[in-house]
Amino acid sequence: MPPTARWRFALFYLCYYAALGAYTPYFARWVDALGHGGYVIGTLLGLWYGSRILAPPLWTALLQRSTQPGRWFVAGSALTLLCFAAFTVTDSALGLFAVMALFGLFYNALMPQFEAMTLTALGPRVSEYGRLRVWGSVGFLLAAGSYGVLLDRFGSAAFPWLTLPLLAAMLVAAIPHRHDRPPGHAPSMADAGHLWKRPGVRRFLLVALLMQVGFGPFYVFYTLHLQAHGHDGVAVGALWAVGVLIEIALFWQAPRLIERFGAPRLLAACLAVTVLRWTVTALYADSFAIMALAQATHAFGFAVFHACCMRLIAEYFPGRRAVAGQSLLYGFSSGVGGVLGAGLAALMWERGGGEWAFLAGAAAVAVAWMIHALRARPATVSSPPPQ
Repeated sequence: MPPTARWRFALFYLCYYAALGAYTPYFARWVDALGHGGYVIGTLLGLWYGSRILAPPLWTALLQRSTQPGRWFVAGSALTLLCFAAFTVTDSALGLFAVMALFGLFYNALMPQFEAMTLTALGPRVSEYGRLRVWGSVGFLLAAGSYGVLLDRFGSAAFPWLTLPLLAAMLVAAIPHRHDRPPGHAPSMADAGHLWKRPGVRRFLLVALLMQVGFGPFYVFYTLHLQAHGHDGVAVGALWAVGVLIEIALFWQAPRLIERFGAPRLLAACLAVTVLRWTVTALYADSFAIMALAQATHAFGFAVFHACCMRLIAEYFPGRRAVAGQSLLYGFSSGVGGVLGAGLAALMWERGGGEWAFLAGAAAVAVAWMIHALRARPATVSSPPPQ
């Protein structure tokens, strides 16, 4: 891939995840400022994660009927911007639900298509993927680290207006890809076939789902939890930035760690560290220093855990089944796990605030650790016989 083409892909990753870096940490703060409680916030984020289940297959079905999928990619980016703009004209719960359903449907459909376009463009040089994807983490870092200060300066009500320019930049970054194409055939989850019944697959997917449930309080209420314990926008932005900075660093080291310790053993360590992280976040949120140390473990709970999942999914779903396995993992963890995590977080937040919410997250991950520890076959999964 020539340097000019690499920058086209890097730029879209940067803009897409910059918008996500504004949305993920601060959307709940905006909804809370509108006067809505934890149940509304949890339902809105539940709709967001639910769209991750529906959007990719619906969008894929549309693309497979199109002779110009790249133009649909640009159209999806434009519709994402248009739907998010509707947040500026509604503040009722029903209005927010309707806008979220449409916004999530388009926004969450973009990245799976773009990932496929990226891998197609890289061809045999797939090892260069990390050098492109890291710009997404940079974009998330810049937005998450700065928007707390901006919202302190302009007020929480400015959130949608401050985020719109990032989505507009994403649309501009999408335009050069209007002629790009994903692979000719994108296998669906149904293509996984009998592999669903292979030893260890369902246990692994359940562990991934519960890990995402445990992250529910973090993605939905972390910013509000910190604010409730006296941290201002500068501190909140800095804590989000700490997590992403170390995440970027450890993403590069994850393959070496997996080669040295093995994915199953490293996965168990990630689960144990995350249980400790959510417990500390629940009980010691008053201390910026302790929260910074807790955020530093995000590199294990997200970066290394994700890398382990990718290694295991490649073993469980080898060869041409890999995309089907990715879809299955995405639907279970980010989709179903995200919905359940948002719901659990909302319920616990309303009953006992951030302490209860994060302790519930710790409990969900503790269950995941026990399920993983009791796995029947901890060794590397053998390849299936040729089909």
